[in-house]
Amino acid sequence: MKHLLSTLLLILAALGMNANTVALENVEVKSATVSQKGGQWFLNLDLDISNLKLGRDRQIALVPVLSNADSTVVAEFQPITIAGHNLYYKHLRDNDLDPEGILVKSGQKSALMYVGSTDAFTATDDYKVNLNYRVGGCCDGLIAQGSELLLEHETEPVFVPAYNYITNINVDSVKVRHLDGKAYIDFPVNKTVIYPDYRRNQIELGKILATIDSVRNDADMTITSLSIKGFASPEGSYANNERLAKGRTEALKAYVNKLYNFAPGFIKTSFEPEDWAGLRAYVESSQMEHRAEILAIIDSDLAPDPKNTKIQRTYPGEYAFLLKEVYPGLRHSDYRVDYNIRSFTSVDEILKVMAYAPGKLSLNEFFRAGATMQPGTPEYNNVYETAVRMYPDSPIANLNAANAAMTRGDLEAASRYLAKADNNDPTTIYARGILAAAKGEWDKAEEYFATAARLRVADAPAALEQVAKIKAYKEKYK
Repeated sequence: MKHLLSTLLLILAALGMNANTVALENVEVKSATVSQKGGQWFLNLDLDISNLKLGRDRQIALVPVLSNADSTVVAEFQPITIAGHNLYYKHLRDNDLDPEGILVKSGQKSALMYVGSTDAFTATDDYKVNLNYRVGGCCDGLIAQGSELLLEHETEPVFVPAYNYITNINVDSVKVRHLDGKAYIDFPVNKTVIYPDYRRNQIELGKILATIDSVRNDADMTITSLSIKGFASPEGSYANNERLAKGRTEALKAYVNKLYNFAPGFIKTSFEPEDWAGLRAYVESSQMEHRAEILAIIDSDLAPDPKNTKIQRTYPGEYAFLLKEVYPGLRHSDYRVDYNIRSFTSVDEILKVMAYAPGKLSLNEFFRAGATMQPGTPEYNNVYETAVRMYPDSPIANLNAANAAMTRGDLEAASRYLAKADNNDPTTIYARGILAAAKGEWDKAEEYFATAARLRVADAPAALEQVAKIKAYKEKYK
């Protein structure tokens, strides 16, 4: 009799299993499925044996075998024996087969629904089922034997990134900060003496004093200097405006110094006789009828006095508006308080400061706190989100924030942060590879990781290997 193998395609796509071939002449495997429940594995086979005709002293023994991908762990399901007339009754008489197996008389059935089980298999992600066969005759004579792959299940590889944060940067240990403001002190016409109760002076002087006090009263801060720059408006003669700007700036310096008694040289002053830049900014943003023409005069090479006169005579209507509504705002004193912030060394102290005054922290202090936390936790992400909010233009802060965003699956935020990171930095290139992988852009991820590997990013080769496995799997099962 023939005992060669014929080919049959098993379609198992609905179960996520790879179709393969089983070839037993005249035994057709119509379907095969594997399932797991608890600690047991179950195999369902639908066999068509209608074309199997065995002689009286012939039999086929089928043993489904479950194994892991490299066959180092093996478990057998219950065997199936299809026997001719004489061997069938011999097995019944002698009771010499596995009691849990199935015995079928050749020609008695056209279809066989088989359910096998085993609890001797340790669960793995990848497994396969082979159908071992043995064709024999009387007296247990062996005619042929072999094994055919029935089905296999290969778990799709999942990309598992190793995020690279930059947590130690070279920055000055002294944190230098400043607060800026603008005060509009009113002076009587042509006077340079400050009258605190004159018009809105109490409010405007209070703004300067409040800014100074906000630093002086904070134990974490030390004022290093105060700068004042006075401005006058363009009407009148330039020489007189220069006198007013200089004199009023010195008057404000004297007023502040009398209240605080700063050391000599602590308050730095400067002045600008006429605030043409302020006037230009207003005109440019306005909808004035002759906006372009007035801007051309402001930008011209005319001296200040002729320039003001030309605007006044050429466009008297607009000039009257500017004189009333805009020029008063050009008489102002800009001030700047420079100060240092002490360092915070304890992580607990850093976290406490981050909660109420994150602007006091340096990037290194943020990163020092983040290094003590579990990646991906809300607390961890909050550290890097707060750091990038305080330092929105820092490439390193944006890189770390991008990594934190990817750990929580926020790819849109990660893309936004990486756009502000250093494109030439190897760690940024590596992070772009992780983002591409998270989006399923495997070719792009491979390119980024290959570049990062050439630039000696330690985790890049492993990431590149992961991508290669994923691409191979997708190619195999596409």
